[in-house]
Amino acid sequence: MTKLYIHAQTLIDGISDTPKYDQLITVEDDKIVQIEDYHEVNEDVIHENVVTPGFFNCHVHILYPVGFDSKKEFTLMEKAFYAQKHCKEYLESGVTFIRVVGTEENYDLQIKEAIENHVIEGPHMYCAGKVICMTGGHGWQEGIEADGKDACLKAVRTQLRSGVDLIKMMATGGVMTKGVEPGNAQFTVDEMKVMIEEAHKAGRKTATHAQGLQGIKNALYAGIDSIEHGCFLDEECLELMKEQNTFLVPTLCAPQCIIDKGVENGVAQYMVDKTLKVKDAHVESVKKAYDKGIQFALGTDAGTPFNYHSNTAYEMELLSKLNISNMDILKMATINSARCVGVDKDYGSIEVGKKADFVCLNENPLENISNVRKINKVIQSGRIVVQNTR
Repeated sequence: MTKLYIHAQTLIDGISDTPKYDQLITVEDDKIVQIEDYHEVNEDVIHENVVTPGFFNCHVHILYPVGFDSKKEFTLMEKAFYAQKHCKEYLESGVTFIRVVGTEENYDLQIKEAIENHVIEGPHMYCAGKVICMTGGHGWQEGIEADGKDACLKAVRTQLRSGVDLIKMMATGGVMTKGVEPGNAQFTVDEMKVMIEEAHKAGRKTATHAQGLQGIKNALYAGIDSIEHGCFLDEECLELMKEQNTFLVPTLCAPQCIIDKGVENGVAQYMVDKTLKVKDAHVESVKKAYDKGIQFALGTDAGTPFNYHSNTAYEMELLSKLNISNMDILKMATINSARCVGVDKDYGSIEVGKKADFVCLNENPLENISNVRKINKVIQSGRIVVQNTR
């Protein structure tokens, strides 16, 4: 049995509305066994300015290299090495848990297995494998195309057989797929309903790419667990999300990174054009959802153009610009995301009995959310996996 003692001068535990001060966290192996007022112990103690739960990123595409001309193609071997690099970048940026929501040939499951077998280092992972889309729909190049209830049911069962942790489906068109529009609904309510029911029967959560209004409504009518992006939300959507406790994963990073870099840096013109159509509505939808009290989880859509796997903090900064409180943003990045993924029994907050995943910060993110970038240590499952020199 290994023990770890951490003195948190400021403890942001993920569930409280205010921080706690001068707390001593005792970790045995990979679990938190005690949290108490600080006192001296006859062991080495790690002294940290600020301690938070490990961060989540609930919307990533782990294989996608970032920062290249959108026409550049990569071999599978190159993608594998990039995936290893991305896993390291998540840990270095304080992200100890990721939800992968789309990977060709279910390769994310193999990456997850490599991490669990200690072949490579990386965050805890929940994997969707291949997305499910209509024929020619958003993401068809790497997904499973299915039309009609029977085909959709078979697609879900095929993915469950592969061992995925969640089912990801495409309710609308999107920016990244040429020839489809973000506002267009794709799957019908009945098609999504059969997929969601089958996933729930197997104890799996569901998520949907949903940008346009009708597609979002179709997903909500069908009983989806999380809306990814949610660019166009009206009052009916918000009421349904509130009533059904549907999570919103806004991914503000994705359109902002495309606009930040633009065609001059290699982003395809059609991507820029479609992004400009949705960006303002997207921001307004996020504001309305926050005001309505919708549950947010944090995700970036990392892997889209110039949306780096090391830059989860950018999503927090963009949310902060919308007058969302820093404490709420930290909850979105921790306990809310754990609830969205369905792992809040073990992750997402600093409580006795939970896994010991912590981010140790040099400065307080409640004062400035960008302080989440000022990392001193990252502890995952009771083990220091990142240590910087102050």
